[in-house]
Amino acid sequence: MRILFVTSEIHPLVKTGGLADVSASLPAALQSLGMDIRILIPGYPGVLSGMKEAFECARLSEGSLLCGKMPDTGVPVYAIDHPIFRRGGGPYVDEQGLDWPDNAARFGLLSKTAALLASRHSPLEWKPEIVQGNDWQSGLAPAFMHFSGSNARSMMTVHNLAFQGNFSRDWVGGLGLPPSSYSMHGVEFHGRFSFLKAGLYYSNTITTVSPSYAQEIQTPEMGCGMEGLLQHRRRDVHGILNGIDLSEWSPERDGYLNVKYDESNLQSKIEIKRELQAGLGLERQDDAPLFGIVSRLTYQKGLDLVHSCLDALFEQGAQIAVLGTGEKEYEQAFLRLAEKHPGRCSTSIGYDESLAHNIMAGADLFLMPSRFEPCGLNQMYGMRYGTPPVVRKTGGLADSVTDNETGFVFEKAEAGAFREAISRAISCYRNREAFRNIQRSGMAKNFAWEKSARSYIALYESLLSQGLSTGPGFRI
Repeated sequence: MRILFVTSEIHPLVKTGGLADVSASLPAALQSLGMDIRILIPGYPGVLSGMKEAFECARLSEGSLLCGKMPDTGVPVYAIDHPIFRRGGGPYVDEQGLDWPDNAARFGLLSKTAALLASRHSPLEWKPEIVQGNDWQSGLAPAFMHFSGSNARSMMTVHNLAFQGNFSRDWVGGLGLPPSSYSMHGVEFHGRFSFLKAGLYYSNTITTVSPSYAQEIQTPEMGCGMEGLLQHRRRDVHGILNGIDLSEWSPERDGYLNVKYDESNLQSKIEIKRELQAGLGLERQDDAPLFGIVSRLTYQKGLDLVHSCLDALFEQGAQIAVLGTGEKEYEQAFLRLAEKHPGRCSTSIGYDESLAHNIMAGADLFLMPSRFEPCGLNQMYGMRYGTPPVVRKTGGLADSVTDNETGFVFEKAEAGAFREAISRAISCYRNREAFRNIQRSGMAKNFAWEKSARSYIALYESLLSQGLSTGPGFRI
């Protein structure tokens, strides 16, 4: 099957979060299973410099299309080379952290190019049978495909429903969609033009990144205003749990670790813990339970719960190492905690791939008290590294972590419930045999991408076996 995988970020070329990891790993897994999959991505500076064997393969009405390969996996990549993407800052924000004011135009171009490559007007001989968009940045692709009468099928994959790409209605005509598309039965969402709503409405099928999240987003509590549409399309909503890239995240061969280990020699983790403590200025204490956090520092991640429980955690002799970036109030709060508790708390603002791997390996336990979590990857990394996670029972966390078997689970997003889970985790940590059993149970779980990739293939096959109705002709 020929699949065009449309994404706004991909590791190692450009990364702001888990979408980049999925965008690298899932296509590689699909290719290994015989799929003819190609990636479409904006030509940010890091993409243009990081692609292998890049050359111009087509001229577009806006910019040009470069063909190349991913540096690690060799998966084919198409990059849109246009000045609108060749900027400093990040893929979505400028150097001051503010959204680019023309993001609608930037990701409208990404979506329009995806639809063009799936149309009879494509400048390429290769044409996809399925276009898989990821999050709001590619949400207009199914709409453009619908109005152009494309014969390809469209899939919209939701990694986080809270990010919707909502803009002024003035962009509708400017991007080339017909005025009729701006309605409740189309791209309109509470008086705004929504990229994500377009993807959810016009795509042939919808996937999310865990079975539990697929159900949660159909409720008023977690549907972000789109639960009505998702309930209406419930037969088309499928939850497929993400996997992890074991070539990047395995303690027995992790290139960022000075000491390798596996479930048979977990004692070696103590050497990494000592290095981590020394590097972060934490007190050298082998028996102090060291908690790790690698996360976006936001309300969604439940980090206010962490903040409210830290005194109790320190009273039990624990330490904490925090790595992340996000909302300024959370960054400042954790920096102040590190100043208040030197030797017990370390806060590193930003993202450092090496430090992330060493926290995952050197910590004893990993904290993920998310209010909602579509899938989450860090809890899987934690289990793989023998670092049991403490998680809230939601989304992919509920689907991947088993209480008192591979980690520690609490239900309500309340400080008392979180504090109780932490206390159970520390008590277990002090029982060497019980803790080793939980570590080994987590490390034995198979989170490789192959199972997830096969689920996507089954869904692709189902899509291609169905008849397809298309909208009126609309040339891109």
